[in-house]
Amino acid sequence: MGAKKTEPAAILIRPATTDDSPLLMKAIIGLAAHVGEADGIACTEDDIRRFGFGEKPAFEAVIAEIDGTFAGMCLFFPIFSTWYGRPGVFVQDLFVDQQFRSFGIGERLLRHVARLCRDRGGVYIRLAVDEDNARAHPFYTRLGFAWTKDQRSYIAGGPTFQALSQTTGEPE
Repeated sequence: MGAKKTEPAAILIRPATTDDSPLLMKAIIGLAAHVGEADGIACTEDDIRRFGFGEKPAFEAVIAEIDGTFAGMCLFFPIFSTWYGRPGVFVQDLFVDQQFRSFGIGERLLRHVARLCRDRGGVYIRLAVDEDNARAHPFYTRLGFAWTKDQRSYIAGGPTFQALSQTTGEPE
């Protein structure tokens, strides 16, 4: 990692709105391209609008701007820990535009989300990092995030999810 650039004076972090759907989509595509998964994105701007800003939002996002220019975003949603007995947030995506990297934007976005979580009674942030995202691992470690050696993430998607959602699991 190189030296941290001089941080610009005017960094604004604000809640995303439905009008920001194109920016969020651009960031999601940028993040996917960064980890070599650009072809795997099925999400659309309409999905962002529908599921992020509808009657029951599935997520929230905050946007960082520098002098009115999109610099990054953090997309997150509430979770709950039965171990802590308290809520938290899961950070699904953290993205900083290439031209604004090393300005401390990612850290500021995470700190902003941590304060939102705390103000709502939350006590933790959880996130997942692509194994091959070499720049991200030391970033999160520097901020005090710990790798959970005792847990493994699983996902059921596509045909597996469809099959799981269509059966009861009871013997016939």
